[in-house]
Amino acid sequence: MTTPELVAEPLTRNGIPVDRDLRILALGSFANRFGAGAVLTTSALYFTRQVGFSATEVALAMSVAAVVGIVVQVPAGHLGDVRGPRRVLTVFMAGAALFSAPPAFARTPWALAVLLGLLTVFERGAGAVNQGVIAQLATGGRGVLFKAYLRAVTNTALGLGSVLGGAALVIDRPWAYVSVFFLNAVFTGLAAWNTTRLPDLPPYARGAGEPRLAVLRDWPYVVVTVLTGLFSMHFFVMELGLALYVSQRTAAPPVMVAIILVVNTAAVALFQVRLSRRADSVEAGARALVRGSCWIAAGFAVVALADRGPAWLAIAALVAGALVHVVGEMVGSGGQWGLQMGLAPHERQGQYQGFAGLGFSVMSVVAPPVVTFFCVGLGETGWLVLAVFMLVIGAVSVPVSRWALASRGRYGVRTHSG
Repeated sequence: MTTPELVAEPLTRNGIPVDRDLRILALGSFANRFGAGAVLTTSALYFTRQVGFSATEVALAMSVAAVVGIVVQVPAGHLGDVRGPRRVLTVFMAGAALFSAPPAFARTPWALAVLLGLLTVFERGAGAVNQGVIAQLATGGRGVLFKAYLRAVTNTALGLGSVLGGAALVIDRPWAYVSVFFLNAVFTGLAAWNTTRLPDLPPYARGAGEPRLAVLRDWPYVVVTVLTGLFSMHFFVMELGLALYVSQRTAAPPVMVAIILVVNTAAVALFQVRLSRRADSVEAGARALVRGSCWIAAGFAVVALADRGPAWLAIAALVAGALVHVVGEMVGSGGQWGLQMGLAPHERQGQYQGFAGLGFSVMSVVAPPVVTFFCVGLGETGWLVLAVFMLVIGAVSVPVSRWALASRGRYGVRTHSG
C-alpha cells in the first residue's frame, strides 16, 4: 500500500496545490462553498422574516431535502463511475447552479420543499461524484492530505461567504436576501465551468455478473460507514448541542457560541493538513480515528464542567473544551478519509464515496434530537455519556478496520490508499 513517505513532491507550495488538477478542484470547492456560506447565513431568516414561513415549516422543507440527499448519493456516485466522473460532475454542478436561485421565490412551504429537494438532487449528486474524482486524481499518497487541504479551503470559503451574507442581514431587505441566492447561483456556475478543465476520466466498465451497486453487498464497508457515521455525531454535538447547552444550562454569555465557531474555523484552516498527515492508509486511518476519538472525548468532559460554575468558569471550560475537541476533530477527520478511500476500489470510488457520505447524511437527520437530549436534557451527565460513546467508537475502529481490510479480496476490491 502507498504510504505518505513515498510522495515524490509536496502537496502544496505557498499554500497552492502543486498538481494542476488539484488546483482546479480546490478552486471549484472554494467558489462553491463561498456562495453556500452566504446562503447558509441568510436563508432561515429570509424565509421566516421576509417570506412569512414559520420556523417549523422551514425545518420541514429542509428535512425533506435532507432525505432526498440520502437517497441520491449512491446512485449519483455510481452514475459517475459508469458514465465518466468528470462529465457527470459537470452536469450535476450545472444543475445545482440552475436550481440555486429558485428557492428564493417559493411562496408556500411545499413549493419550498420541492425546490430545495431539486437543488439537493444536484448538490448531493455533485458531492458524491466529486469525492470519487478526488480519490482518482489525488493519488500517490495524497488523498487524505488533499481532503484535509480542501476542508481548510472550504471552511475559509464558508467564513468569507458568511460575511457577505451578514451584509444582507444588515440591509434586511428582500432584494438583498434574493441577491444572495443569485450570487450563490453565479459562484456555483463558476464551479461548474471549472470542472470542464479537469481531465476526462474514463468510465468504469462493469464486469459480467457484477452487481450494479456492489457497495451495498460489501458488508465490511457498510460496517465501516456506520462506524464513521457514528463518529461524525461529534460535529452535531458542537454545532447544535453546544449552542443550546450554552444558552440553557450554563452561565456563559450566548456570544460564546460565535466565539467558539470562529476558533474552530481558524484552527481547521491553519492545522487540518498538518494533523491529517500519516493517515493515508487503512491501518493509519484507524489509528488516527482512535486518537481523534480520545481527544474529542476529553473535550466533551471539559465542556461538561461549564454546567457547574459561575460565568468565568463556564467560559474557561467552553474555550478549553472546544480547543481540545477541535484537535480530535482534525485528527479523526483524517482517519475517516483514510478508511473511506483506502477500503474502496479505485475504479468504483464514486459509488463507494457516495455511500460513505451516507453516514454523515443519516446522522444529520438522527443526531439533532439525540444531541439535544444528552447535551441539554441531561447537562453534565449527558456530555460525559457522549464522551464514553466516543471512546467506544475509537476502541472498535482498529479491529473493525482490520476485518474490513482482510476482506478486500473476497469482495473483489484491491485496496487504494490515496
